[in-house]
Amino acid sequence: MLHHDDYNPPKEPFLDVIYEDPGVMVVNKPSGILSVPGKEPHLFDCILTRVQKKYPLAAAAHRLDMSTSGLLVVPKTRLAASILGKQFQARTVEKRYYAWVAGRVEKDQGEIDLPIALDTDNKPLQKIDFANGRRAVTQFFCLYRSDARSLMRLHPVTGRSHQLRLHMKELGHPILGDKWYATPEIRAMAPHLYLHAGELSFDNPADGRRMNFKAAPPFDIPDGIF
Repeated sequence: MLHHDDYNPPKEPFLDVIYEDPGVMVVNKPSGILSVPGKEPHLFDCILTRVQKKYPLAAAAHRLDMSTSGLLVVPKTRLAASILGKQFQARTVEKRYYAWVAGRVEKDQGEIDLPIALDTDNKPLQKIDFANGRRAVTQFFCLYRSDARSLMRLHPVTGRSHQLRLHMKELGHPILGDKWYATPEIRAMAPHLYLHAGELSFDNPADGRRMNFKAAPPFDIPDGIF
């Protein structure tokens, strides 16, 4: 539960719009703001309600964790929402995330296939659960490594809640700044969660054109990588 003092979403820019047409808006979400409103009144301010101030029919096609930054596509009409929803169901939408993780990742690339379920004793945390969890698959690529940290590009094949954060923890390399799945030492290595949705591709609901977007992470990465 987020209390009043714990939720102070950034006000500037009000919306960082990367692209807009009559059917969709692509927004670069900062860390610290919800994608959709929470149940409590003080959690009303979010990316979706900000878009709805101008486009009341806007809906949520997908979401990012409050602490995760990066690209969100917001359908502005019911038709666009329906078409995008089918793309997400069919997994034709492509997302690429960038993250600094703790420690030296030795493998250049790999795949994590571990089922995820809600940790009912520690909501909203998730857990690996082979008995009741839903299949969760993440492909990972190590772009840079040092003894202290590694830069990863993460491709979620599925879209489970907290999937990337939990899978990186299970790999033995939690994401820097992760207040839920990292140790206090790793949490303190970054001022916020260093996880960014840097690439997004989908078919435009209006004409089917493949749309590709990139937004650089809000944290430092080595030159020439992004």
